[in-house]
Amino acid sequence: MQDIPQDPDVRARVLLAAMGSPDIRQIDGIGGADTLTSKVAMVGPSDREGVDVDYLFAQVSVDKAIVDTSPSCGNMLSGVGPFAIEMGMVPVNGEKTSVVIYDINTQSRIEAIVETPDGVVNYEGKGRIDGVPGTAAEIRLNFMDIVGSKTGTLLPTGKPVEVIDGVKATLIDVAVPMMIVRAADLGKTGYESATELDADKDFFARMEAMRMEAGRRMGLGDVTGKVVPKMAMLAAPREGGSVAARYFVPHKTHAAFAVTGGLCVSSCVLVPGTVAAGIANRPEGDDCTVIIEHPTGVIDVAMTTRPDGNSVEIISGGVVRTARKLMEGTVFVPAATLASTPAA
Repeated sequence: MQDIPQDPDVRARVLLAAMGSPDIRQIDGIGGADTLTSKVAMVGPSDREGVDVDYLFAQVSVDKAIVDTSPSCGNMLSGVGPFAIEMGMVPVNGEKTSVVIYDINTQSRIEAIVETPDGVVNYEGKGRIDGVPGTAAEIRLNFMDIVGSKTGTLLPTGKPVEVIDGVKATLIDVAVPMMIVRAADLGKTGYESATELDADKDFFARMEAMRMEAGRRMGLGDVTGKVVPKMAMLAAPREGGSVAARYFVPHKTHAAFAVTGGLCVSSCVLVPGTVAAGIANRPEGDDCTVIIEHPTGVIDVAMTTRPDGNSVEIISGGVVRTARKLMEGTVFVPAATLASTPAA
């Protein structure tokens, strides 16, 4: 994190240049020409009590000169623990090393448990994630302080269901603010592929208009150009899971499912009276696993709750992820991007 400019405007220009944006191919940069591969994790030692490292996530737009640091990213979090250990920010502590991460985006803590046999990070293993090729060592992410990541409360409007454009929607904030609807209410089955959904421009236009209104009702203001609130639509499970869902990021369908989105959708399944009621198979018990069916498989989310009157209190959530070391080196950007005032 110390290698990145602290001024937000300069930092944004540097990240755009590094990733090669705005350009749908990101030819002049290291981005992968996809919203899922145009992300940056900035990590540095933390001076917060009980925390090892600070983490700031940036979503770098592919085709626009926009860098959004309002959301977090659970998948990028998977690499923060191994990176912190490899960079000497956190010492190895036995066969498994715990790294406590402070997420600057959401002002929350996450514990990453990383395999460190023989004093080094292990990347090889049998852990498999649907939607990700190959296998790798498991990394357990335990999310704490996840309720009210941006709005300060579970249900920002105080109600489990709102009606937006004639559609029932749950506006909920766990790890990431989201607008969640039933697929059938938008004329979808909820089992469509990402390609099928992305081809329906009228569908996305309607969803975006609803998202704008959801952001206003959630107290997020004008969310034009922002990636939160995120969106998801639900359907009854077909493969033995808890619920089928499609996640939007937000102007494209996620090929699988985001970790933070999984935490929020799982909470929607567990909280009574939301749009998940009647279509989801709600697991029993204060410690339970919500299984979300997505376009390329499932994501299992371990949730801890406790009764709260006629509702439940969300305590924490956990997922198993994987990470692999791809490269290390230096990314070069034009010198002009580092100027306090951009060149005319």
